[in-house]
Amino acid sequence: MIESLVGDLFELQVLNLDSYGNGDVSFSCSQPDNGFNDSLSFFHSEKAVQELLQQTPIQGTDDHLIEFSEALRKYSPEKHNDDFDEKRTENSTNHSVLSNQTTKQSENCCTNGICSHEILQDGETNPDSKMIQNRMMRKASFKLSWYCKGENSDQHKHDVVSFERGNITTAERSSKQISLTWESNPQTVLIMTKPNSISVRILCADMVRWLKEHKRLNIYVEPRVRGELLTESSYFNFVQTWKDDKEISLLHTKVDLVVTLGGDGTVLWAASMFKGPVPPIVPFSLGSLGFMTPFYSEHYRDSLDTILRGPISITLRHRLQCHVIRDAATNEVETEDPILVLNEVTIDRGISSFLTNLECYCDNSFVTCVQGDGLILSTTSGSTAYSLAAGGSMVHPQVPGILFTPICPHSLSFRPLILPEHVTIRVQVPFNSRSSAWVSFDGKDRKKLTPGDALVCSMAPWPVPTACQVDSTNDFLHSIHEGLHWNLRKTQSFDGPHDQ
Repeated sequence: MIESLVGDLFELQVLNLDSYGNGDVSFSCSQPDNGFNDSLSFFHSEKAVQELLQQTPIQGTDDHLIEFSEALRKYSPEKHNDDFDEKRTENSTNHSVLSNQTTKQSENCCTNGICSHEILQDGETNPDSKMIQNRMMRKASFKLSWYCKGENSDQHKHDVVSFERGNITTAERSSKQISLTWESNPQTVLIMTKPNSISVRILCADMVRWLKEHKRLNIYVEPRVRGELLTESSYFNFVQTWKDDKEISLLHTKVDLVVTLGGDGTVLWAASMFKGPVPPIVPFSLGSLGFMTPFYSEHYRDSLDTILRGPISITLRHRLQCHVIRDAATNEVETEDPILVLNEVTIDRGISSFLTNLECYCDNSFVTCVQGDGLILSTTSGSTAYSLAAGGSMVHPQVPGILFTPICPHSLSFRPLILPEHVTIRVQVPFNSRSSAWVSFDGKDRKKLTPGDALVCSMAPWPVPTACQVDSTNDFLHSIHEGLHWNLRKTQSFDGPHDQ
């Protein structure tokens, strides 16, 4: 009996192998302790919050690549169930042999990154007639790794500190860039475009033709775009699209790469199509703003050729996972699925002439009561959007954090905050509020919050990977220079007084 329990424990821990492929087996199991469970004391009649917490556990790690990998891993349950059964069979004979084999397999798979050849496969079972088609349409696999100054790095990101001879030393992680390397050739591309633009429509048609004739790729577009292409020529009959929300929910199992033609708004729209894992996005600049669109449409052939060949530098842009909880709710939240935002969620006073009155909590701690026009909860990718206009700081998009920015607060000392990514923020309209509030998600889907209603936000486990022109830092600095003309002024003249 004891040997059976030990074997089961070992099986669970093998599944917690180091995702970076170094073959080390972790025998420690801990749950994130962010104190959010204690915040239930603020909810006297809302069982919905307890169910919400059970459905969306807060992850205590800031390892974004592991988040990305594990999120994708959730969508291939059959594959991993098979792996688990194999491990159970081997463990019943000799679990030490399993440890050695797992270590060797992990070392041979990826040395400095995360492999996805088993993560991205669609685990559905189909008849024989469909199985051959699924094999032909299998998603491309890739791995993520870190590199510094053009070289691969074996410094794993979770090695935050080292304790050598009693001294605490932080690992130099800020200089690491994330690289994506294709392990199999991409086969399917989704193209999303900005509507009502003739130049974008012409470019889209040319790009679809080039990708089909020269790259032999399967092309997906929106139903609107497919109609426009067929209006132009029947040649585009090969272009595929979707019919309903169910097919949209399965796009992540078919699409290897997403190409956007437009501005930052098109990137937001593309990200909103994926409620879970998001394929890598290649954003081409054809809009008015370009904080997330580093590629130029004039050179799209060279850019796509380089990206399809790989490796490429990517930026993992975090999203917020939001739930609206009604005061009347007892056993369920208002929406079955969480609302994901890439830029920000905004709570404002709407058309009311009264100040908003919002009680804010961070985990189990009271933060403040916002009295003003409203509040912005922003990702670091959204730090150059509405939060910036409200006085928030600009933050590198790969920095994990949540920006807490008030909108026109009636206070001289209310400064913006940047909170760590593992916290959960709760904003509630108190019962003594003079008016209701309104909440919007990335500028759309506005919902009314009446007294007693609450909004709960935390970091989503599914980041949005966007391709970089150079690397994440270079692209970020270039975007604020070009988009905002940041710190642009005339240089001080050399001809003048000098220190003696």
